[in-house]
Amino acid sequence: MSSTIRKILGKMMLLVLLGVTLGTTGLGTIAPVSAAVSNLGLTSGKLEQGAAANLDDSDQLTAFMDGIMDMQMSSLQIPGAVISIVKDGKILLSEGYGHTNIAVNKPVDPNTSLFRIASTTKLFTWTAVMQLVEAGKLDLDTDVNTYLKTVQIPKTYEEPITLRHLMTHTAGFEEGGVGYQITTDPGKLPVSIAETMAKHMPARVKPPGEMLSYSNYGASLAGLIVEEVSGVAYNDYIQKNIFDPLDMNYATVEEPVPASLETYAVLGYTRANGEFVTKRPTYEGGFRPAGSGSVSANDMAHFMIAHLQDGRYEDKQMLKPETAKLMHSPAFQFDERLPAMDLGFYELNMNGLRVISHGGADELFNTALYLVPDKKVGIFVSYSGGEGGTAAEGLAQAFFDRYYPVHATEQPNKASIELGESLEKYAGSYQFTRRNHTKIDKFFSFLTQINVEVTDNRLSIGSGADQQVYTPIGVNLFQEVGGTHQMGFRTDAEGKVTYLFLDMLNPMPLEPAPLVNQSKFWLLLLGISVVLFITVLHGFVYRRREIKVMPKAQKWAVRLSAITSIWGLLTLGATLLVLNMDLIDRLSHIPLSLRLYLFMPVILVGLTASIFMMSVLAWKNQYWTLLKRVHYTFVMVAAVILSLFFYHWNLLGWHFG
Repeated sequence: MSSTIRKILGKMMLLVLLGVTLGTTGLGTIAPVSAAVSNLGLTSGKLEQGAAANLDDSDQLTAFMDGIMDMQMSSLQIPGAVISIVKDGKILLSEGYGHTNIAVNKPVDPNTSLFRIASTTKLFTWTAVMQLVEAGKLDLDTDVNTYLKTVQIPKTYEEPITLRHLMTHTAGFEEGGVGYQITTDPGKLPVSIAETMAKHMPARVKPPGEMLSYSNYGASLAGLIVEEVSGVAYNDYIQKNIFDPLDMNYATVEEPVPASLETYAVLGYTRANGEFVTKRPTYEGGFRPAGSGSVSANDMAHFMIAHLQDGRYEDKQMLKPETAKLMHSPAFQFDERLPAMDLGFYELNMNGLRVISHGGADELFNTALYLVPDKKVGIFVSYSGGEGGTAAEGLAQAFFDRYYPVHATEQPNKASIELGESLEKYAGSYQFTRRNHTKIDKFFSFLTQINVEVTDNRLSIGSGADQQVYTPIGVNLFQEVGGTHQMGFRTDAEGKVTYLFLDMLNPMPLEPAPLVNQSKFWLLLLGISVVLFITVLHGFVYRRREIKVMPKAQKWAVRLSAITSIWGLLTLGATLLVLNMDLIDRLSHIPLSLRLYLFMPVILVGLTASIFMMSVLAWKNQYWTLLKRVHYTFVMVAAVILSLFFYHWNLLGWHFG
């Protein structure tokens, strides 16, 4: 996966706490997973690789993982990490690295250290749903409103939303989170899931079942259904029906962690001035079914074993075999040739193996879980700070390269495939389906786009060293040159592209971005506007004497253009600050600075209306020379463009969720 895709994933996950991508989760060019791995001195994930190592050799496995972790923690500045690996119902490896608390030099213990797993928590929620399906209390294809007592989903579309839609992230909700997704104040806990779902219900923007769009709200809604149908509070249900039967004694979805486990909670760190600095933990509150989990590596090994052993852990049956198999089977497919979305798990293709997975990230922790059902193998890894997201990808790829290598002879014979058509229809800008449409959150997807270009009858993403090239291997299907990652497209009856799917980004497909949504379109217009505003200020400074002797009306017209230009530049500058504002501040509350900033576009619209009227007067009354009137009109148009920019991206007014 490229550096750009990692940035995109990182920002989206953190913004909505994707899975995000993703706890409960940037932009431009695209460096393969192999780049992240090779930067750490690990294997590349590229073809060709050597013979498979013996996974049952525990000494070799431990030495291999110790070497990777040592390298990652040093290179990526990671303060603490854990990993557990299981196979055939047994724990092969459970190790901790670094410290849970640097100040007191407390080492990570894989048996007891509680790492925040963010969106990986969703797997507990989905497992709970399947338990209730198994018990006959829920049906995957029944309208969720049938089960909801305190909240009702509006009937925006004819098709109702079902649990299958929630579990496959195809309910069609927009994404959101600004101001309410998390909290840093434990005094505000606990928060009612029902109240949160009612207060922060997102718009339905696609018919259910049409396309993937990763949703923290959807997962939280499923948690509410578990709560209301079972008659047991969500936290208690997970504890009694998943953690207790699986002997997960160091696991909780409570926030903050209960007093009995508080001493085991791992501190999250960021880097400042070359040192690790602790930050306040974040809490999911009413969104806890989507990301509130704190778990030890050893306990997650128990959870992985249960899923890999057809729902069984030792003598406990978490799910019936048929239920576990159903949960691990494709439930939504973008294309049958590409990794599917299962019931809660998303599929990946790792060196030709079908892997079911889930990740999670917040600003302080990064987690990933990989299960290989056919091999009965599972990997759980979590990092506390640093570049843990990159590290998880690198570690997983290195593991599969060593124990399940892929060889060049396994590549499709691309030369034998003739599509007989131009690839130009695939070129263009694409935006993620997981984005906001109606609130201020929309603005934060301004730069999260991917550009696809055609080069030598191949598709490319990015440029230079970061370029990723895909060659056609079938209709609407492409494979990475020298690698195993694939990219697919959906087209309509007329052959027009409707969606783009990158297997490494499952479950976050993209769709063609209309011109009005393309960042490059707006950046061009904004750049021209900035130049025009600067010319106004330049003229205002160097033509002071000429302006002084102008008639009063003309003088005020010039002053208005200068004021509008200054205000436009200031508003754009402030917008850049908003785009880069502290993520935790953005998601936990609406900062006063953001509320005050939103007055700026409103004032700009007022100035734009004024300069528009003044422009009409300038032409009517023949102010200045023709050239100067044309310039004045262009400045007015620049102000209109700026106002339209703020309107389009929901920055005109206070559009909070």
